[in-house]
Amino acid sequence: MDGTSPDVDLSDTVALVSGASRGVGRGIAHELGAAGATVYVTGRSTGEDRTDGLPGTVDGTAALVTDAGGEGVAVVCDHTDDAAVTALFERLGAERGRLDLLVNNVWGGYEGYDDTFDAPFWEQPRERFDAMFDAGVRAAYVASQQAAPLLFESDRALLVNVSAGDGARYRGQVAYDTAKTAVDRMAKGMAHELREPGVAALVVYPGFTRTERVLAATGGERPDGSESTRYVGRAVASLAGDASILERTGGIYRTGALAREYGFTDVDGSRPAPFDLDTPRL
Repeated sequence: MDGTSPDVDLSDTVALVSGASRGVGRGIAHELGAAGATVYVTGRSTGEDRTDGLPGTVDGTAALVTDAGGEGVAVVCDHTDDAAVTALFERLGAERGRLDLLVNNVWGGYEGYDDTFDAPFWEQPRERFDAMFDAGVRAAYVASQQAAPLLFESDRALLVNVSAGDGARYRGQVAYDTAKTAVDRMAKGMAHELREPGVAALVVYPGFTRTERVLAATGGERPDGSESTRYVGRAVASLAGDASILERTGGIYRTGALAREYGFTDVDGSRPAPFDLDTPRL
């Protein structure tokens, strides 16, 4: 393994990472696999049918999980389709009987990204707002609803909402800021209601991450201050392996800060600092 990875054994962990065809979801699934977890990988991209034509598919990520030492299970799922989500969790329940880790990472807010993304709200296409809420906030809510009975069957359950930001600072675009704030607040409410059943719920903020979309925009150049998708994966793996995770419930945690606390680095041995909104995002 490159760099310093967490000393975590997740070989008895059943996880589901939504929106894991590429990007942050792929990096999280990869690191969970490296820790030995069984990871259900969901997304819409398969074969040549890929979102925005970007590289990465659910099948490819599942294979990556297995190659890393875990067990990857690819499930093509549109998380805006409630029936498909119900079928996903019914299958997971039938095959595994429980869920130890749910990572709500699915996000449709960057699809069709163009130079209007940072336009003032009155010039924004409404479809972008809908995508951020339907394939972001609502998708996380529905997946969490469906996952709850399976999380209750685990003795160390964790629900992670992947979000973005830098404290309470404005994120630069009204719909984006509103959706990400909603994801954060939702995790706080879930933490309140899940505490008694013993399930931790929290938020993780990646930094400026070198996703496939970012690299396509930069012509493959590595932006200063950026981090790999596996850096946040190591953060999630560390949280999943924390025996005192319930003490963290309801919190928001940045990858760079978790790296310092748990002692891991990015794959190149660096330890990028926590996210700063002065750093570009895409």
